[in-house]
Amino acid sequence: MTGTGQSATTRARTRASAGAGLLLLGTLLTGCGAEPGDIPLSEIRPESPTATPGSTTSPTPGVVGAAVGATGAPAVAAHNGLIASRAFLDPGRTTSAIVTVGPDGSGEHQVTKPPVRTRDDRPDWSPDGSTIAFDRTDPQTGTARLWTVTASGDGEHQIGQLCENGAADCTNEDERAPAYSPDGTQLAFSRSWGAVNPAGNNTTQIQYSDLYLMAPDGTNVQRLTFLTNDKPYSGEVGNPSWSPDGKRLTFEYRTGPSGQPANSRAVYVVNTDGTGLRQLTPWELRAGDRASWSPDGSQILFTTYPAGPENAPGGGIYTVHPDGSAIAALTPAPSDAYYGAASYAPDGRSIVFAQAPAGATADLYSMQSDGTGVARLTNSAGKWLGRPKWGTAAPSAPAAPAQSPAQAQAPAQAQAQAPAEAQAPVQAPAQAQPSPNAQVDPQAPGGQDGEDDN
Repeated sequence: MTGTGQSATTRARTRASAGAGLLLLGTLLTGCGAEPGDIPLSEIRPESPTATPGSTTSPTPGVVGAAVGATGAPAVAAHNGLIASRAFLDPGRTTSAIVTVGPDGSGEHQVTKPPVRTRDDRPDWSPDGSTIAFDRTDPQTGTARLWTVTASGDGEHQIGQLCENGAADCTNEDERAPAYSPDGTQLAFSRSWGAVNPAGNNTTQIQYSDLYLMAPDGTNVQRLTFLTNDKPYSGEVGNPSWSPDGKRLTFEYRTGPSGQPANSRAVYVVNTDGTGLRQLTPWELRAGDRASWSPDGSQILFTTYPAGPENAPGGGIYTVHPDGSAIAALTPAPSDAYYGAASYAPDGRSIVFAQAPAGATADLYSMQSDGTGVARLTNSAGKWLGRPKWGTAAPSAPAAPAQSPAQAQAPAQAQAQAPAEAQAPVQAPAQAQPSPNAQVDPQAPGGQDGEDDN
């Protein structure tokens, strides 16, 4: 099924089995700390993988955020825009929304409007900073679907789901963690499906889980990895992140009780044509959630999580080279603080991350790219801000030349007609109003995937 494009009217119905014609790739590179035997059954792929990303050589008309140069790199220098984050709206953490804050932590603005006991999570910006993709977990089923919304909070809508209701290979289908490609032509995301494990544990409850690509409108769906194809319940794939050149993806692989090793987690990297899969971080580090590539592609930022209760202290924020070498800690170890996911600023000079001091709830902090200059950005009064993603802003306009009085009158009318959406990423948003969902049932179930509230 890899590489099978679908029209808008014929969604991809991706099967749990890879089908006939599978082969074992004879040579796999292993990352730091990864022995050949540690790599799960992702070596098994179709003989001719054809999943290919959209072109990064030129902008694509009609695609959100398509703005790249001839090498696939951004055509203009990146400017730091708003930071998107997940925020809980109730003390029981049953309802969460996507919010934005300024680079200095000011001007918090609630962007999405989730129904009561619904979780909006894992935001990602389009390359031009106009749109946020995120996942929304249904409180009744515990499964998630992919959504998008403009930075100003308008146009909230669900991306068409992959499967038709009732299809055998679409049971309990769950789609999470959308990530825009650097040219805006594709979304990477994690998809899980199949029967729920009757044993019921908090790490792996679903039969199959792998990484997928599709167009932002939900068409041209392509399966990228086959990690769980021949070993149901062995693990879950999640939280993809693109390299700046659009040629590779990092993602989290989280093993279950039957995984090798059991109940652990690591960051993997794979080419966007499905080849070159390898483990990037050693199992003993327990790296997870969404990694973040530095804008120049030289470093990958990731967070570690200790074994035990979720949101437990003792993890940290690290960097690693894309070849798996030079793992370095940016935060002190050992630590009595909880650390959540981190994200590079578009200019690469700063990092935003979630942190909760011992006995407190999480807020957003920033530091320099070398780990110095830690500063608290938000004081969210128990919203447990997490999974931040730093977006881009439009470049500052150059100083205008002197104008005659007649010329000076014309721009005012044109500026009033400019689309509000294009201005949203560079304007300070209004302060968020108290949510009508602030008081909800604290016994509402969490998400199906059992991931931390990072």
